[in-house]
Amino acid sequence: MKTPNGFCRAAAVVLLASCSVFQGCKTAKPPQSRRVPLFDGKTLSGWTVINCQAAIDDGDILIQQGNGLVQTEKKYGNFILEFEWKALRDNKWDSGVYFRYDTVPQGRPWPDRYQANLLQGMEGNVASLKEARSEGLIVPHEWNAFKLTVQGTKASLEINGKGAWTADGLAGPEAGYIALQAEVPGGGQHRFRNIYLTELD
Repeated sequence: MKTPNGFCRAAAVVLLASCSVFQGCKTAKPPQSRRVPLFDGKTLSGWTVINCQAAIDDGDILIQQGNGLVQTEKKYGNFILEFEWKALRDNKWDSGVYFRYDTVPQGRPWPDRYQANLLQGMEGNVASLKEARSEGLIVPHEWNAFKLTVQGTKASLEINGKGAWTADGLAGPEAGYIALQAEVPGGGQHRFRNIYLTELD
């Protein structure tokens, strides 16, 4: 007996649907956030040096001189920023990493906020966020790893793999630059390396 072509096509559709039930449907996955390097270890591509001197030295960004910033060319809103830093001064070291700012006030070397401080004794603290305080998590004169998460009005920090603080209260702008602070006359030279960023939804 001949089977109509339409019936065959319908049977094939049912068969394929049945296979998908037993084998699991393969659907397109939504795009995942990607962890990307902000620093390639060779150049300052993607960064702008403002009112200071910085160089690539042995695969690190070395802040050499001046009061200024090594600033990303792009603005970021919600993100995870990972980086390692090391102070070269024996004591009274001072630097910082700024985030979520869009302008630097005229006549000043640095933004008003927000800064994850790298001042000796205040490493990781953000002055304008009351809960952003910790102590005893860094290793003086060694490389220290920071992981800063910024999302909406909230921020949190891990230092050397340990939770340092979680805070709320970030105000505008919703996106801004990220910058390494040069404060060499007062705080000495610093090194930065392994700088990665994951943008969040």
